[in-house]
Amino acid sequence: MGLFDSLKNSLEKSRRSLAEKLTSLIGGASALDDDFYDDLEATLIMSDTGASVARRLITAIRQIANEKRLQSPADLLPVLEQEIASMMQGSEMPPILPGQPHVILIVGVNGSGKTTSIGKLAHYYTTQGKTVLMAAADTFRAAAGEQLTLWAQRTGADIVCHSEGSDPAAVVYDAVLAAKARKTDILLVDTAGRLHTKANLMEELKKIRRVIQRELPAAPQETLLVLDAVTGQNALLQAKIFHDATELTGVILTKLEGTAKGGFAISIRTELGVPVRWVGLGEQKADFAPFDAAAYAHALLHDK
Repeated sequence: MGLFDSLKNSLEKSRRSLAEKLTSLIGGASALDDDFYDDLEATLIMSDTGASVARRLITAIRQIANEKRLQSPADLLPVLEQEIASMMQGSEMPPILPGQPHVILIVGVNGSGKTTSIGKLAHYYTTQGKTVLMAAADTFRAAAGEQLTLWAQRTGADIVCHSEGSDPAAVVYDAVLAAKARKTDILLVDTAGRLHTKANLMEELKKIRRVIQRELPAAPQETLLVLDAVTGQNALLQAKIFHDATELTGVILTKLEGTAKGGFAISIRTELGVPVRWVGLGEQKADFAPFDAAAYAHALLHDK
């Protein structure tokens, strides 16, 4: 199954909701007039794109329609698709270069799917022939280390794990030293799930980042926020606060198959400037892929 088909299946609820509304709107409209554009804007907002994104999309496609002298509402669908894809560009992960471990710090709230995402990332990279080391820096949640150890065994990754209640920064420090000594390609750092409103836990994240930056100042470093797609526009608030605290470089969207409102990802990209890097497409370890803006836009808007 290709990425487009996987995205299409995962976005089934979003696609069905938005595509059906668009089909109804376009089929019932006879002209590209103010009423049509107002209804289209409302439809986008109800799909969780957010009001500001919806207005931006309407402004863009209205201008294109005028420039191209489009007459039929049906002619706007490919224009809308292209605009959404354009907004979501820039999702590519930096290349994995030899010489220094590529560090990927994974953050997010409880239950968002951080540990599972790390396991899927490890599977993705090990199948690409990369060496992977996991740092079990979630020392707060019971059995978090054991869960990550199982993922390490399944994917052929190495792991650094301390006892429950250990200092997370100490775990990361040991993992960094191990990654350097073993010349590991990728270091994946799990962290405790934390509410974005808990200042002390956010400070802990900053401490972990300082350890990484001090020990590997020249290494590529990513900080990826795992977001449960079911939360919709509430995810934007999470992303804003985590971005302020940890300087996010990207987002992993999980549970896309469980939401009827997949449009919120556009808000995160446009309002925060943070790209979607990866998408979780299901329960299996292979149900995980780099984000594709064109595939996302098409899957969001089309029945087929």
